[in-house]
Amino acid sequence: MAVILRHLRLLLLVAFSACLVHAQQIGPVLTGNNPSNSLASQAKHYVVMVSLDGFRYDYAKKYGAKHLLALAAEGASAPEGMVPAYPSITFPNHYTLVTGLYPEHHGIVANSFYDPGRKQRYSYTDPAAVTDGSWYGGTPLWVLAEQQGMRSACFFWPGSEAAIQGVRPSYYLKYDDRFPDEKRIDQVLAWLRLPPEQRPHFITLYYANTDHAGHSFGPDSLETREAVHQMDDLMGRLKAALDALHLPIDLIVVADHGMEKVESGWIDLDKYTDLTHFQVDGSLLYPDSEAEAQKAYDQLKKADSRFMVYRLAKVPAGLHFNENPREGDPVIVPTGPYLIRAHAPDSSKGERPPPIGMHGYDPAQMKSMRAIFYATGPDIRAGSTVKPFENVNVYPFVAHILGLDPPKVDGSLNVLSGILAEGVDAAP
Repeated sequence: MAVILRHLRLLLLVAFSACLVHAQQIGPVLTGNNPSNSLASQAKHYVVMVSLDGFRYDYAKKYGAKHLLALAAEGASAPEGMVPAYPSITFPNHYTLVTGLYPEHHGIVANSFYDPGRKQRYSYTDPAAVTDGSWYGGTPLWVLAEQQGMRSACFFWPGSEAAIQGVRPSYYLKYDDRFPDEKRIDQVLAWLRLPPEQRPHFITLYYANTDHAGHSFGPDSLETREAVHQMDDLMGRLKAALDALHLPIDLIVVADHGMEKVESGWIDLDKYTDLTHFQVDGSLLYPDSEAEAQKAYDQLKKADSRFMVYRLAKVPAGLHFNENPREGDPVIVPTGPYLIRAHAPDSSKGERPPPIGMHGYDPAQMKSMRAIFYATGPDIRAGSTVKPFENVNVYPFVAHILGLDPPKVDGSLNVLSGILAEGVDAAP
């Protein structure tokens, strides 16, 4: 009975969270004004790339995700995980996966942030910002494909609703987490049944279930186990349905980050320094002047062992987080699974309980931030594994499978060339 009650709580939580975030009606597939597939593109293979948000690298073994483990046996996997970019959060890493750039190079440095040059704020909850292509740097895979005569489709992915470089996917949807899980797969299959000249060769698919469960109940909870099994069943259904199409499809299943149980409550930075002369967003600090930045740095650098403080230019190189003004100055880096913010919310709005699970931490210091990577299909070497690798390397790998000519990025094809099937040219 306890297990059943926990399962019901999880389902109610996911449904309630989705309704809070997205109040609009479930929307239809939107169509970009793009040319049909070129004759050359019609002869190329297909990639379906699925993100299971917050699916930690060890969840499949920990919770017995049989379909994902079967993908690993049949194709390729990273048993010790794929390493997300810092910060290990949703929007920066999803956009890194499809651009091959670290967040400070593609510009989406957090789920929400301030741009001192534009004097504007970006937030994943703001439709005007999310759909404004001027916020996004790099060339996402769907833009690269469309520019080179190949159709693409996105069933949700950060950035896919915006016209980036003036280009949207041939088919896309406005994000709505209420969209039924199995219907998402049905739409992917419908796209792949289109006539060859209209059929997308690069398709994204996204689910947030494991992330919701990890935040609300922690990575070790029965609710998270249930969410893992739910996602695993969907991946089993998707794999069987793709096989039945008899098309040369490579299925790639990834996550943006892992999850860790939170220690202690909120840490409010304004208890240690005056932030009156700052724009703030979460723990990101944007000073009105150099003097204010230095003053805050001096007061924060020894304030609490639960975080490190750096001037922007002095952030350790390994974080790739020391060049973009959107990252703020000074920069706060947690030393463990702690919750850090500039201010507590207005007392009139009430204080929400802190989440039980969280991510966003330095993946080099916290293995639990690592994400999954599975790949199977005609271009993947069966039973192959790869050591932990940075997720910037997924972009050139996918572009190579699709036969696209990618721009120079932070990742390299060489990193994943060993999992390509024999006979597949892996030259960079």
